[in-house]
Amino acid sequence: MPQNQKVTIKDVAEAAGVSTQTVSRVINYRPDVSPETKERVQQVIEELGYSPNVIARSLARGQTNTIGVIGWGLGYYGPTSILKGIEQKTHELGFSLLLSLIEDFDPSQISNLVNNLLSRQVDGIIWAVPGNDRMIGQLSSRFAHYSVPIVYINKSRRDTDVIVALENQHGARLATDHLLSQGYECVGIITGPSDWWEAQRREHGWREAMKERGIQDLDSIKVVGDWSAASGELGLRQLLSRSPQVDSIFASNDQMALGALRAARDLGIMIPGDLGIVGFDDIPEAAYFYPSLSTIQQNAESLGAVAVDQMCNMIRARKRGEAYETEIVWVKPKLVVRDSSTR
Repeated sequence: MPQNQKVTIKDVAEAAGVSTQTVSRVINYRPDVSPETKERVQQVIEELGYSPNVIARSLARGQTNTIGVIGWGLGYYGPTSILKGIEQKTHELGFSLLLSLIEDFDPSQISNLVNNLLSRQVDGIIWAVPGNDRMIGQLSSRFAHYSVPIVYINKSRRDTDVIVALENQHGARLATDHLLSQGYECVGIITGPSDWWEAQRREHGWREAMKERGIQDLDSIKVVGDWSAASGELGLRQLLSRSPQVDSIFASNDQMALGALRAARDLGIMIPGDLGIVGFDDIPEAAYFYPSLSTIQQNAESLGAVAVDQMCNMIRARKRGEAYETEIVWVKPKLVVRDSSTR
C-alpha cells in the first residue's frame, strides 16, 4: 500500500480475513466477537496503522462524545482544580473536551460561547464559572431552551437545574468552630466578593457558628476581599484597627490567608499565640506557609469529576428518550489542621 494512502476499515477486514462489520465490532469494543478474532483484528490494525474516524463514527451514532466546558479563573486554585478534575474524568470515560474560557460576565459573550459549542455538536455543557449568582440564574433560564443537557458547578438551587456544589457553608462552619474550640473568642472574617455564591455561602457558615456562640454585631468583624493575597493583608489591618477584640481570622481562601499572615508578621503579631488563622482551599503551598496554614480542603478536582459523571448520566438518559432527574449533588470539604490555628 502506498505510504501516503490512508488505511481504511475495508483494508483491515481484507488483511484479517473478516467482514468490515466484524472490524467495526472490535473497534467499538463489542462483546460479540471471539477472543481469537479480536486478537487477529487488533494485530492487523496495529500492523497497518489503522486509525478509526472517530468523528464520523460518533456522528453516525447520533453523538460526538464531546463535552463542552465554559470556565473562568485559571489564576485561582479552585477553578483550575475543577477544570483538572473535569479533564481527567472525561479522558477516563472516553469523551473529548472542548474548553471555552470567559474573561468577564458579559451575557452576550457567554451566549456566543454557548452557541459556538452547540455548533460543534457537543453532547452536553458543563458550566464551571463561579461568580454572580443572580446573573447565573438569568443565564440558566436562557440555557433551559438549548438542545443539550447542562450541568452547573457551584450555584444556588433551581428546580430545573442539575448542580454539583461544594458544601461551602459546612466548610466555613468547620473553620469557625475549630478556632472557637481552640479558645479563640472573636473570629473575624475576610470574605470574598459579596456577589459570589461561594463567598456568600462561606460567610453564612461563619455567621451561623458565631451566632450559636452568642456573638453579635458580626458586620463589625467582617471585611470584604477580592480573593487576592493583597486584599487579605489589607483586610487584616482593617479588621484589627476597627475591632481590636478580634483574636482569630477565617479567610475565605488561602491566598487571602497568606496576605493576613504577612500583615500579622509586619505588625509583630504572633501566629497562633496572639492570632489564629484558618484559610479555605488547601492549595499545595498551604503546608509550607510560615506558620503552616490550617485550611479547608475543598477537593475541587472531585467537583469536576462528579460533574462529568452527572453529565454522562444525562446524555445516556437523553439517548434513551428518558427524562433525567434534576438534583443538586453536594461534595463535602474537610478541615486540615496545621500550625496557624493550634494553641
